[in-house]
Amino acid sequence: MDVKILPQSSTSGNKNDDKCDERNKKNERLRKLRELHMKRNEACKLNHKEVIEENKRQQMPANWTRKQEWAKRKLEEDEERLQAEQQNLDYELEKLRDIQADHAEQWERRRSARKNPDKGFSSFEDSAARKYERMIKQIKPNMDEYEQLKQSIPEEQFYADKNSYVFGVHKDTKESIDRLLDDMNKDYERQAKYSRRRAFDDDNDIDYINERNMQFNKKIERFYGKYT
Repeated sequence: MDVKILPQSSTSGNKNDDKCDERNKKNERLRKLRELHMKRNEACKLNHKEVIEENKRQQMPANWTRKQEWAKRKLEEDEERLQAEQQNLDYELEKLRDIQADHAEQWERRRSARKNPDKGFSSFEDSAARKYERMIKQIKPNMDEYEQLKQSIPEEQFYADKNSYVFGVHKDTKESIDRLLDDMNKDYERQAKYSRRRAFDDDNDIDYINERNMQFNKKIERFYGKYT
């Protein structure tokens, strides 16, 4: 018995093609949805990170950026000064060669003013402020120690804010403590050198406990006595 093979219907083939097209379209839509979902998650992460960074910047002191720039410039200046010394050159003179004449005059005036910054006693507040400025000018940043500390403690403690707990995180080195004691001893020696013993007057009222306190009371009376 002969078996005849009937040709496939064109209608059945068209249906299969339509199903394949629909499946491909569905897969394409799913792929695009996944891409959009991934992009949205990435955007959320970036926005969250930017919010954290902005919050940190707002909690930092107003002059934080200026201080960072000053420390960087100070380090560069120290390196340039060291290079000039190694080449037996005058650093101040070499620096003046690179700036304009009017700027050079301003630089020279500022340098001359720095030679004697103490203009005399005006008030205890100004005297304390000048002493503080004079002391911090002697501090040279140690960038190696700065980077080591930055790597050794968590970021939220290094950039501490009012909600951070940093007690016991930093420990002063023996060199730092010795340097502090040395500065304090030099300050005491400087005060003793400028201190002058006054003649004792038996007729004056005794309103002091020692000579240092007596001098302090006299200064208070001299500058603020007319207001009391």
